[in-house]
Amino acid sequence: MERNTCMILALDVTEREEALKIAENVREFVDAIKVGYPLILATGLDIIRELARFAPVIADFKVADIPNTNRLICEQVFKAGADAVIVQGFTGRDSLDACIEVASKYGKDVFVVSEMSHPGGAEFLQSAAEAIAKMAVEAGAFGLVAPATRPERVKEIRKIIGDRLTIISPGVGVQGGKASDVISAGADWVIVGRSIYKAESPKEAACEIAEEIQAELRGK
Repeated sequence: MERNTCMILALDVTEREEALKIAENVREFVDAIKVGYPLILATGLDIIRELARFAPVIADFKVADIPNTNRLICEQVFKAGADAVIVQGFTGRDSLDACIEVASKYGKDVFVVSEMSHPGGAEFLQSAAEAIAKMAVEAGAFGLVAPATRPERVKEIRKIIGDRLTIISPGVGVQGGKASDVISAGADWVIVGRSIYKAESPKEAACEIAEEIQAELRGK
């Protein structure tokens, strides 16, 4: 995945036409569109290929099962046109390997969740985050998901992985994370959802956040 503005749109709406309209309106400001179960369950897997007209699509299914089931899920994700999939790391190395094996077959990417952005995400995952990060490096994942709501955790994860993996950080905007803070801490891309798709003008909201990101990058 190539980087332009360093922002990923989390498109957690449930109406097909709304999703396509927002994606088209903000396409110049985002590097990728992240879709999860709400949109997929409401519209079907075909929405992935439709959205891919505007930007690369990351399937945020947080895949977390035995290796064979993970393999089957990833096959469907990449056949549907996704450029990357997000998986959980706590299921262990063999389950992660299955995802990466399928991704390699299709020439696609795997992001591994090290820690989630909501308050409860620190309760159990945080203690395993550093081990998950090390495993992701060893397994050959493309990147990690680390919380924009806790920039200090992003900084710790970056120390562990160095420049070997890409970090994408959810939680910017409504959840309280700031794009400038988490980029300064070591994130490569920030993930923004409700602050864009619930805005009166998603395009204007995306433009403002993109400008904030670029200002931070210029200041580095």
